Amino acid sequence: MEERLMDKRELEDVLPLTAVQEGLLFHAVYDDAAPDVYLVQLSFELEGPADPARFQRAAEALVRRHPPLRAGFLHHDLTQPVQFVPREVPLRWHEADLRELDEGERHSELQRWLAEDRGTRFDLTRPPLIRFALFRLGDDRYHLVLTHHHILLDGWSLPLVVQEYFALYDHNGDESALPRAVPYRTYLEWCGRQDREAAREAWREALAGLEEPTLLTSAAPGRTTVSPEQLSFDLPAGLADQLFTRARQLGLTLNTLVQAGWGVLLGRLTGRDDVVFGTTVSGRPAEIPGVESIVGQFINTVPLRLRIDPRETVSALLTRLQEEQARLLDHQHLGLVEIQRLAGIGSGEIFDTTTVFENYPLDEGRLLDPTTELKTLSVDSYDATHYALALMVIPGERL
Repeated sequence: MEERLMDKRELEDVLPLTAVQEGLLFHAVYDDAAPDVYLVQLSFELEGPADPARFQRAAEALVRRHPPLRAGFLHHDLTQPVQFVPREVPLRWHEADLRELDEGERHSELQRWLAEDRGTRFDLTRPPLIRFALFRLGDDRYHLVLTHHHILLDGWSLPLVVQEYFALYDHNGDESALPRAVPYRTYLEWCGRQDREAAREAWREALAGLEEPTLLTSAAPGRTTVSPEQLSFDLPAGLADQLFTRARQLGLTLNTLVQAGWGVLLGRLTGRDDVVFGTTVSGRPAEIPGVESIVGQFINTVPLRLRIDPRETVSALLTRLQEEQARLLDHQHLGLVEIQRLAGIGSGEIFDTTTVFENYPLDEGRLLDPTTELKTLSVDSYDATHYALALMVIPGERL
């Protein structure tokens, strides 16, 4: 195969995939004609005297600095898929000057390009799976775009990558201005040392007695993948404060309240008192030194089972849910496909909804050196999942 003709001297590393990377690879190759919903696009509105050449040099340095940003993925004719890291990859860089267009035309052209970019798939065998674009909208107005495949990075990594990118811009692409990056392979080595049999037993026990999947949509084969619609709203500040306060009073996390609410809602929608949905876990083990600063893909999506007893108080249900999840913390590295098999109710998905609790929002006010004239006015992001319905919660002054 052409992909295997790379000279070994051009390779920096060959590594296994995490459980979630295997799932993302499957979804990417399962229907390569459909939209890839696991493309992530970040857009930054900038104002001030920007230097496009410095942004390009910073992008080159960023990709050079982090092996996961140079990774490609192979699976054909292999017993297990692998990710390979070339020592060098070409930078995917696009630059355009839209100043000749009037304001309305500039906006339309930029929105057209952003939509087209979201629909342009990556070939996972041909890294890098990240691309950069810079649009000049006025003498001191720019729009910067970073697009990557989710198989490379988790949500925790995004602020790290963006902050490093802007730091490299501030230092004209000089990597020596940043601290040494902790290698991602450290985490992959940790994964290889985990007790998989203990994890299987823990999940087998957690899902024992589950009689059927919790699906809001029919499991119709051949259904076409489409880009999902998104609906965003803020809870009133007073209600959000009450939830934070109640969680603290009970000694619980806010995420536990969100998960319980979602589970009760699913129970009402499906008429069941034993429901399952997906939850995204960070997957960053505290025993790895510097794990909070590693760039790469750590997350996993695992089942969350909630049994609803109408005789139980809400506070008791919440406490029980958090205790049940705590018992699974050491076993969240096991892959979802394997966990679903352990449920013993067939080979298909056992849920089609999922929750994500994001506690790593980008702070647009801290991306650039505050002493420079270039400012970040706004940050927009686009990402999605293949699930029928996904709830994403972003805590802050509002919820």
